[in-house]
Amino acid sequence: MTLDFGTLDFGTLGFGAAAIGNLYRAIAENDAQSVIEQAWAAGLRYFDTAPHYGFGLSEKRLGAALADLDPGATAIISTKVGRRLDATPDADLSQVRQGFLSPEPYESRFDYSYDAVMRSWEASRVRLRRDHIDILYVHDIGRFAHGDAHPARMREFLDGGFRAMQELRACGAVRAIGLGVNETAVCEEILAHADIDLILLAGRYTLLEQAPLDGLLPLCAARGVRIILGGPYNSGILAQGVRHGGPVHYDYGAPPAAIVDRVRRIEEQCDRFGVALAAAALQFPIAHPVVASVIPGIGSTAHLHSAITHMAQPIPAAFWDALRQEGVIDRRAPVPTGR
Repeated sequence: MTLDFGTLDFGTLGFGAAAIGNLYRAIAENDAQSVIEQAWAAGLRYFDTAPHYGFGLSEKRLGAALADLDPGATAIISTKVGRRLDATPDADLSQVRQGFLSPEPYESRFDYSYDAVMRSWEASRVRLRRDHIDILYVHDIGRFAHGDAHPARMREFLDGGFRAMQELRACGAVRAIGLGVNETAVCEEILAHADIDLILLAGRYTLLEQAPLDGLLPLCAARGVRIILGGPYNSGILAQGVRHGGPVHYDYGAPPAAIVDRVRRIEEQCDRFGVALAAAALQFPIAHPVVASVIPGIGSTAHLHSAITHMAQPIPAAFWDALRQEGVIDRRAPVPTGR
């Protein structure tokens, strides 16, 4: 099955909802609701969440806000399966657990079985207050997440969880299915075995990384699979740059020297052309015809308005030419039309 993307208008900018699940820090309920309301008012219509994000908190907050803002269920919502929520009544809710400071007494465990996927979908549907869910991604399948356990996890998914996702799509309970991952190898592996519609790819096709031009992106184009680009800032380094003197993060850790040097060279061209680094980072991926939307994580109104401003900033064609001449982006990569 190939999804008719003419029926889904993602918009170039979507809303990554991990932060409103209290990623690393608590966000007040009113603040979480406010940022969703302002995103809606600004025209954002694609929201991505997951049970793992705050152990249900992100889905609950998104569902509550959109129940009032979008009673006709016109927004596109994606969530994920593959991590079940296990009750942990003795958990210290005052501490960060699995990256989230959540009041929900659960933790997530990987489970790609048929029954776990079906239960996860139903629980997400209830938290999101929706009769159906537009897009269902399998969360963090692949060697990046599972190391040597990857072959066993892949068998579990293909023999169980993927069959559940296909059934949900076939009966209309979800409109599209795909992957939500941080690596390209597993995308190519899944495409060799399974019929999917979308890939939410975090951090692998950015100003710093264009390796998917060689394999994954042409394969997606041939198969009619679209990419939702998460992590456009590569864990933050493309939002803040490297010249401020503070700590920077790349791919969830400290950046290697070669990456720091590349970012510094990009920043030099940003200064030369009066372009915000974050604007270049947000706008670069969407130029590729396979990329349907870019979804930075948004956890505050400041993050929201910054993303909107940066996505709209005019960037001259000469800027992209300079990056190509500097060798910091692949010459084959499509770039936005100069404005």
